[in-house]
Amino acid sequence: MNSGILALQRALPRLSSSERRVADAVLARPLVVVESTISQLASLCETSPGTVARLCRAAGFSGYKDFRIAVGTAHAYADPAEGVFRVSDAEIAASDSLADVVAKVASQQVRAIENTARAVDLEALDVVASALRDAPRVDVFGIGSSGLAASDLHIKLHRLGIPSVHWTDTHLALTSVAVTRPGAVAIAVSHTGQTHEAVEFLALAERQGARTVAITNAPHSPLGRAAELLLATVAEEGVFRAGAMSSRLAQMAIIDFLYVRLVQGDVAGTDVMLRATRAAVEGHRAP
Repeated sequence: MNSGILALQRALPRLSSSERRVADAVLARPLVVVESTISQLASLCETSPGTVARLCRAAGFSGYKDFRIAVGTAHAYADPAEGVFRVSDAEIAASDSLADVVAKVASQQVRAIENTARAVDLEALDVVASALRDAPRVDVFGIGSSGLAASDLHIKLHRLGIPSVHWTDTHLALTSVAVTRPGAVAIAVSHTGQTHEAVEFLALAERQGARTVAITNAPHSPLGRAAELLLATVAEEGVFRAGAMSSRLAQMAIIDFLYVRLVQGDVAGTDVMLRATRAAVEGHRAP
């Protein structure tokens, strides 16, 4: 199901200042769309109905009516998740108690995983899993906080016997994909999709004939456009979450989806691999 909130979040980088004003108002209080006509929403945001209509099209909807239904549906889905943690607003304030902080962080992270699971392109996910299963080599690139997810993917692939390398150094990553071959896979992880090094990494890998994959929160970003296959996350980072908290979990969810699909494709073979790698470190655990 296409979520109006998700579509709006993904459209943000492409919006004009007036369109962004409407989007911010909707994201702050989604029910305003359900309660308002297009003219009322335009008046509330001090803009024109035409601007609201352009916003709807930018988010991928044919018009305000379709957008209104999608936002209302997305809001209905969000209510139960918020109810579990008894919070109505997951944005953290400086005056929040510790209990509020814990509840809001948990609510936001659960929502990131749920929204990512709802929005992920299942066909692309399966194609990526098949490409990884048959790849003679996998190069994974991610720096900063995205490097944590990239490293986790490398470790999981390695334990399944799939030759993989995780690069955090741009020069080493580029020299690696410069000599890659058709059939290999290059995966770049970047929340914003704006990381120049990640885009350059995929572009060079594509020229060498590798299959390219982007894991990003911004499908229309330079990285999203540079990849043959796109696995999109859905995560919001607020003022008090500058350390890539929700985005990291959403990236990890995508990686876990891939990992389980790979295991599912060869249960007997992967069981042997996992047992062997577990046995290799068994002697390093305290009795």
